[in-house]
This record gives sequence, C-alpha cells and structure tokens, in this order.
Amino acid sequence: MKTRSDLPPARIAPAAFATGTALVGLALPLSALGCHDLSTWFMETVPVMVALPLLWAMRARFALTPLLFWLVVLHCLVLIVGGHYTYAEVPVGFWLRDALGLARNHYDRFGHFMQGLVPALLAREILRRRLRMPPGAMLTALCVSVALAVSAIYEIIEMIAGRVSAEGAAAFLGTQGDAWDTQMDMTLAWAGALFATLVLARLHDRQLAVEPLRTE
Repeated sequence: MKTRSDLPPARIAPAAFATGTALVGLALPLSALGCHDLSTWFMETVPVMVALPLLWAMRARFALTPLLFWLVVLHCLVLIVGGHYTYAEVPVGFWLRDALGLARNHYDRFGHFMQGLVPALLAREILRRRLRMPPGAMLTALCVSVALAVSAIYEIIEMIAGRVSAEGAAAFLGTQGDAWDTQMDMTLAWAGALFATLVLARLHDRQLAVEPLRTE
C-alpha cells in the first residue's frame, strides 16, 4: 500500500518563508513607533524577537509545514499588534465589542487562543516528524499539555511583572477588571490547543506526509 511517507512532505517554500519573515521583521520595529508604552511593547513582543531568529536559524534543518509557518506568522502579528496598542486597547477589539454588544475588548482572548494553538501544533509537528509518534490520544494529550504549560508559564510571568512593576503591569496584564482573567486566558489557550490537535490534525498530517493513503 502506498503511503504519504512515499511522497515529498510539504515544507514552506523559500519565497513564502522570506515573505512571511519579512512581514514580521518589518512590522516589529514599526510597531514600536507611537506605541502605547515602550516597556509594555517590549514585554509583549519578546516572543517575536525570539521566534524570528529561530525560524531563520532552523529553516534548513527543520523547515516548517506551510500550515504551521503561517500560523506562527499570524501569531507574531497578533503579538505585535497587542504590543503596539496593549491588548485592552486594540481598535478591532473595540469594534467587535460594539458590533456584538460585548462587555469588554476580547482581542486578548484571541491572543490566548493563538497562544494555545501554535505551541500545540508546533509540538505536534516535532513529535510527528522527529519521534514518528502516531496519531491518537497520547499525541493529543502531549500537545495540549505543552500548550497549557506555555500558557501557565506566561501567566506566571505576568504575575511576576505585576509584583515587580505595579505601575507598568496594568497594561501588560490587561485584565480589564475581570477577576477570572487568568482562568479565561488558560481556557482559551486550551481551546486553541484542542482546535490545533483535533480540527487541524488532518490537514497537518497531509502536509507532514506521514498518514497512509486510502486505496480503492
């Protein structure tokens, strides 16, 4: 039986890689201009500053699938926009709040959804490609656990920032008066991880070229 492992796996094309990383690389410094608060901008965009050189350093040895690469680019842009305005002040969040009659700016919720989705899919790609782990409950559980660990670490960093700098932490935390903000953030990260491992799994496996093809 022919399998997808006999086919060339889908990896991000060099031109697409250059386009995506250039977009992020251009947006990052521009977002610092006229930002709400420079220290908040820095704290929010540190992950982008780490991810961008890593993508370049690993592009030959571990080129990402197109799905994962463009989701990483999207997540970087979400972080950059949040860093420029602060998550509680992003204009599109206000537009959605007014259009849907919501009680708060929910841009930060989308950010935490992406915070769960991207790490889970990255973990899935590493486990599938490096360890050849088959699809199933164990793979899903491991990927979701990685995403939740990332989310928990981020919440701990927010807590430390609040302790160290109470004045600048309000914009970084962006709780908007929600006593359950931390729990909601992690819930959205959990939802993003489940979306990555359940909804996107079939497309991801097609690009990884590791699943068996059906035969007539």
